[in-house]
Amino acid sequence: MSMFKRFVEPGRLALITYGPCTGKLCTITDIVDQKRVVVDGPEELTGVRRHMMPIKRLSLTDFCMKTVKRGCKEKTLKKALTEGGIMEKWQATSWAKKLKTQEARKNMTDFDRFKVKCAKQKRSKEVKKALKK
Repeated sequence: MSMFKRFVEPGRLALITYGPCTGKLCTITDIVDQKRVVVDGPEELTGVRRHMMPIKRLSLTDFCMKTVKRGCKEKTLKKALTEGGIMEKWQATSWAKKLKTQEARKNMTDFDRFKVKCAKQKRSKEVKKALKK
């Protein structure tokens, strides 16, 4: 039984954790050396252009496309992502849902935070009332 399950390999979907593309998904298309890889979005789907990036700035996901070979073209990558339904599968994961809620909370206005506070207070009162019975 292997200790690790997510390997740096061509076709592996990764999340960028640092830099101008933070929070965007990319696909590893080529391995340069021990510490750097070439990633590609493709740009139409994820907003990430093909560029070189240190592995430290990536979080590997469980999704890997075996049809994507090393140094593949953007067209091939786009086709593999759409045919495999990888983006839909990613959106269904708890990791993606957590990132989505974090983004929503980050973009909340003061009034939105107030409404959430009031809703929590109301829910708490209802729970206390139900538990008293």
